[in-house]
Amino acid sequence: MTRASGTAGPRPVDDVLVVGAGPAGRAVAAACAALGLRTTLLDPAPRRPWRSTYAAWASELPADLPDAVVASRSPGRAVALTEHRLGQDYVVLGTQPLRAHLDEALGRGGARVVAGRAVAIPSPHRVVLDGGGSLTARVVVDAGGHRRPLGTTDWRRPAAAEQTAHGVVVPAEVALPLVGPGEALFMDWRPDHGEDGWPTFLYGVALGDGTVLLEETSLARRPGLALEDLRRRLHARLARHGVAVPDGARVERVRFPVDTPRHDRDGVLGFGAAAPLVHPATGFSVATALVLAPRVAGALAAALAEGDDGADAAARVDRSVLWTPAARAVHALRRRGLEALLRMPARDVPAFFDTFLALPDRHRRAYLGARDDLGATLAAMTALFGRSGWPLRGRLVGPALLPAAPARDPEAGDDRAPGARGRRYRR
Repeated sequence: MTRASGTAGPRPVDDVLVVGAGPAGRAVAAACAALGLRTTLLDPAPRRPWRSTYAAWASELPADLPDAVVASRSPGRAVALTEHRLGQDYVVLGTQPLRAHLDEALGRGGARVVAGRAVAIPSPHRVVLDGGGSLTARVVVDAGGHRRPLGTTDWRRPAAAEQTAHGVVVPAEVALPLVGPGEALFMDWRPDHGEDGWPTFLYGVALGDGTVLLEETSLARRPGLALEDLRRRLHARLARHGVAVPDGARVERVRFPVDTPRHDRDGVLGFGAAAPLVHPATGFSVATALVLAPRVAGALAAALAEGDDGADAAARVDRSVLWTPAARAVHALRRRGLEALLRMPARDVPAFFDTFLALPDRHRRAYLGARDDLGATLAAMTALFGRSGWPLRGRLVGPALLPAAPARDPEAGDDRAPGARGRRYRR
């Protein structure tokens, strides 16, 4: 690793500069280096450990992902109005094994890792660093997460729809009243926390080391439900089921937007959550980034070999790999699904998910994972509509004819319509 000041000495202009070094950034940098592209990865905190829990459905992960990266693999279960066995395995990735796997791939390809933070991009090929100096490459990739260091707009504009969660890690035997051995609790919508208002669910997964993450989650809200509210609900829920949280239990907090617009910097390729690859209705993105990284690298290598200017290469890959017409259409439909959820009265949300979870497995998989299969997505949405009662059908169709749901007024009460008191809330 070199420092941002460039103490490693002269280096010819890189083919690819990846800004941001989470799972998405590391994956695409490693894939580019593996194809012989001169690659630099700009990591703002190379010694900071990853603390997030990354998970996905088994069918969504790359087929060649090493077994050592998998921390746990369990059949999925969910509860809405009734219980549902989901018919596929849910995989929790080992955070440190995943990073070690990606770092090994970076090393094999000869990628350079530079410590530093991007603060400006005066041209599509040059990135200015916070400590002074700059890095130059034919293609610049923004993989800096939802904050998008190379984007042109503030992701908070003016109030983003966010997923928020508060979780605790407890021994597996302590979690048994809620998460049985060899199972993953994808979501439990029962209001066991005893509170009215915006609905939240419990998420519970084994971390592969004898512990279980129990997390109270607000799937999406504009703005996100406060973390303190989620903490209070989680502890009330756990107390109701006799789950005692040990003193000093590790805490996990989650907050990120699910409605970020497409990356808007000309000549820069957005990747990962910066693209955004985040599923608007679930918040999932890591598996998609791991699958698409080799395809993005291959398309970049081909475009550069054919003589494309770096900015043209970035635009070409954006159109041909990340945002094909089908992918754009699917993403737009998913965004409509998000708006339907944001406008739905709290009392109707568990019934909606009960209907969705009861769909045939092929439809659930299509809506959750098939980001560029427009036919399968339309079939899944048609099946959901067909199984819904007329009141729910109105909740699903109405948002397609309306603009984005306004921010909820925190003083209005969460069961009222968004913005019912005529005032917008900004963080």
